[in-house]
Amino acid sequence: MLEVKFLKKGSAALFLLALIFVIAACGNQPSSEETGDTGGENTSNEEAGEAEGSNDGSDYPTEQIEVLIGFDPGGGSDQLAQVTQPHLKNHLDGSFVNEYKPGASGGVAWTELANNIESDGYTISITNSPQVLTNYMVNPELQYSLSDFDPIANVVTDPAIIVVSGDSEFSSYEDFANYLEENPEGLNVSHSGVGGDDFFSLLRWSRASNLDVEMIPFDGDGPSWQAAAGGDVDASFNNLGVVYSQIQEGNLKALAVASDERSDMLPDVPTLKELDVDVVAGSSRGYSAPKGIPEEAKKELYDAFEQLREDEEFKTALEEAGLPMNIMTGEEYAEFLEQEEESSSEIWEEVKGEYE
Repeated sequence: MLEVKFLKKGSAALFLLALIFVIAACGNQPSSEETGDTGGENTSNEEAGEAEGSNDGSDYPTEQIEVLIGFDPGGGSDQLAQVTQPHLKNHLDGSFVNEYKPGASGGVAWTELANNIESDGYTISITNSPQVLTNYMVNPELQYSLSDFDPIANVVTDPAIIVVSGDSEFSSYEDFANYLEENPEGLNVSHSGVGGDDFFSLLRWSRASNLDVEMIPFDGDGPSWQAAAGGDVDASFNNLGVVYSQIQEGNLKALAVASDERSDMLPDVPTLKELDVDVVAGSSRGYSAPKGIPEEAKKELYDAFEQLREDEEFKTALEEAGLPMNIMTGEEYAEFLEQEEESSSEIWEEVKGEYE
């Protein structure tokens, strides 16, 4: 019995001694907070799987999303970003930061997106149609094309509109057209620059109406409508969202809008189609990513933009900005851009000899 008791006591003593050594060893090891160690080679299979998943977009977004804007702050692209992204943030559960890269009518930003951006979904760009397409038609030195992008979503289509100064002699589109029939090329009409959406809207109108004007390029929508308001040109082809406030204030007068139906914002202004001029044109503004972003990231982006359709606060914000909603996502947006490229290319082939 004594021997048995002695063995039990010895075992307990050995156990306590071993425990003391274990505690001492643990106390001498630095914590993961001190070293920044997250497990190293001992990371579990589950944790390793999570880390690997972050690379395929399965937990997208985990970082801030950068938006390249190819124009100066204050333009139509910036307007879209300021109106859209606060609401998109709520549906995507992510945040955005804008980076402005003006130059080459958006070409600097779009070349960057196509050639120098990692395809991880964390850099996207506002893409203006048809300008994102006509840019490389007009300027072959630009090293990008539609095939370099994953179109994500269109958000608005800002229809083309014909405006004259508030005190112009033309009170209606009929007055404007009748004058041109009697005085071919007798009017100067401004646009936002060769290759831009207003330039192509004006060309489409000229083809459909069989009327000619002297086309006067300006550097952007603002200078174009300002020239019309000041009487420096007879009219301007512009965008409804850009000139809406000027029409409301009486500085400009709207003659016709190039949309399928009359705008709720200008219900008294006829469409060109009503006037037997079959033209629907304008600036569609959306978002694209570099080619090859993870499928899960694309899905999350598609879903977030789709949710904007039913976002009443977003609808109100668009209305206040004078921007008509026209959401197209994924394949629908890609097909729209392909059709825009085809029709714009046809027009450019007809007229490019005058600009080369």
